[in-house]
Amino acid sequence: MPAKPATLGLRVHCGWATAIALAGPSTAPSVVARARLEFSNPAFPGSDRPFHFAELMSLSEASALIARCWKYSFELAVDAMTKFEQELKQHGYAPRACGILQGRITEMPDLEKILAAHPNFYQMASTAEGVMFRELMFIAAESSGMRVKKIPEFNLEENAPELLGLAPSELMERLAEMGPNAPWTMDEKYATCAAWVALAAQRL
Repeated sequence: MPAKPATLGLRVHCGWATAIALAGPSTAPSVVARARLEFSNPAFPGSDRPFHFAELMSLSEASALIARCWKYSFELAVDAMTKFEQELKQHGYAPRACGILQGRITEMPDLEKILAAHPNFYQMASTAEGVMFRELMFIAAESSGMRVKKIPEFNLEENAPELLGLAPSELMERLAEMGPNAPWTMDEKYATCAAWVALAAQRL
């Protein structure tokens, strides 16, 4: 039998992401899989917080660190995404699209400015890491052949109902109902919402 289409949703953190797979029509989708995708390297110090780790480095040292982190994390992200797709295919699903939640800031701050940003270093470093890891997962998802949609997380609960044809009060109730009996976290609900918005965008 041909594989049934599935849509992924990702909520990305530093070094890992919550992943949800939805299948079915956008009017009544169901969760068919969930996973935690790891893409930091424990053997590489600072791989989950590279900009923080580079605080006392020179610009050239920090640049080299960030480049290595990107390379290693991207390889791990592609591997994690591939394994999740293979798991889905074993259960008869083929991922076609992916929604990735985005932060308010989507442009990477300049590294030189981050290193010189006192007393705002930690805020800027966190912002840069968020942008970097979300972009890394975007490219990893695209490289697997999926259509990838960036979805702003800011005001998601207010904006998503209109995109999904729901009343504002319905969204979180529907997301809660879609979860399994096992613990169903807010992280997973938001990743599910991202997948749902990406599914609806395909008009399925």
